[in-house]
Amino acid sequence: MVDEAAFRHAKGEINHLPCVFERALLVRHAACELAVRQQIAERETVACAQPVARAVCARMSALLREKSAFAMGLTGTQRILPHAMVMKIQCGGLDGLKALLDADAVAPDVRRLVRLAQERYADLADLPFSEIVQGVAAWQGRRRRSGGQR
Repeated sequence: MVDEAAFRHAKGEINHLPCVFERALLVRHAACELAVRQQIAERETVACAQPVARAVCARMSALLREKSAFAMGLTGTQRILPHAMVMKIQCGGLDGLKALLDADAVAPDVRRLVRLAQERYADLADLPFSEIVQGVAAWQGRRRRSGGQR
């Protein structure tokens, strides 16, 4: 078993371009043609194959977080979010983008959604985030099982 500090160090050495939507990809909620999966001990990480595309995804991720803040009850001073909130923003945000831009798709495809957003809107900030944030508000992670149930 790898301790967390050793894992983070190894991840930084191996994954120089981490995927912005890594958590959504790791739980198989979304896909991306530019995702490169890498194994570190018994854990998995996801890198982006294209620096320019990663920069656009980073902008999309920042906008999703900013525009979802009110719906999530976040204050502007929170820098690090709990895992469940990051999952809600990533998975729900991608669901909202899919509903807006690629409703017939089976699952969100990060690269395709970002490309469609760029084609249809002059600036990513011009996206109708009031519609997209509905996906964030609606997304629910898996429920934990109570101790005695199987």
